[in-house]
Amino acid sequence: MLKTRVITALILAPVAIACIFFLPPLGFAIFTGVIISMGAWEWANMAGVSQGGFRIAFAVLTAVLLFFLLQTTAITLLVLAVLWWALALFLVSSYPATTGRWQATPIRLLMGLLVLVPAWVGLNHLRSGSFHLAAIDNNLLLLLYVFCVVWVADIGAYFAGRAFGKAKLAPRVSPGKSWAGVWGGLVAVAVLAVLVSLAIGANAADTALLLLVSLITGAVSVLGDLLESMLKRFRGIKDSSQLLPGHGGIMDRIDSLTAAIPVFTLCITLLGWLHVSPLA
Repeated sequence: MLKTRVITALILAPVAIACIFFLPPLGFAIFTGVIISMGAWEWANMAGVSQGGFRIAFAVLTAVLLFFLLQTTAITLLVLAVLWWALALFLVSSYPATTGRWQATPIRLLMGLLVLVPAWVGLNHLRSGSFHLAAIDNNLLLLLYVFCVVWVADIGAYFAGRAFGKAKLAPRVSPGKSWAGVWGGLVAVAVLAVLVSLAIGANAADTALLLLVSLITGAVSVLGDLLESMLKRFRGIKDSSQLLPGHGGIMDRIDSLTAAIPVFTLCITLLGWLHVSPLA
């Protein structure tokens, strides 16, 4: 498991960093749109759609929806995303008692749109805006930061879970996850937030706010992972696909990010740290 996580990080981290720093906003929107559409193709299978043509159609529908949202005001969708993840928390915590409410394929497809579309909107809201915190005025670093929060939370959860993980977090959804893993991940995120605050010369108030937003984001990232695990368990599959040999599918790699990004983006936007400018 550790070897898989390390290999995945070594593959994905340079790709993510290169896309953040070298693609223009429109290029970034297109690249991330492709990734999200591939995730939609996988989600269709998790929703119970096994026919290849219908899965492709759902991916195309998602891509078209992203195109029409390219110039949209993000705040409404981000608020909707936060409400959705609050509902997702209820669905995950009550599994399998409430499966009757969402087991129909159309509902599961809608769940996929609620997971994937706001994540893309949040990403591009971050990429096209101008970020100012302390002496740093660079939204690209902000975009990199949210990725780091999720990655650090995952790494911290892995090691804490291995060392202390006796009390299970959601055994009916994901037996491998523990409360110790959650707390370990949050401790790692807290350390990251404090170190970044020191590095950029943030004052005490901004440090506290960055710490709070980072902890919320790290906690929500766990929910993204659990929701996908719930869908896969109900569907009876281990991985979202085999697009990444040895690592599963796209959704297996971005599930935590789909929850973390819209929540993080909404938080910092409401705090006034992000001022939106049009896509270039």
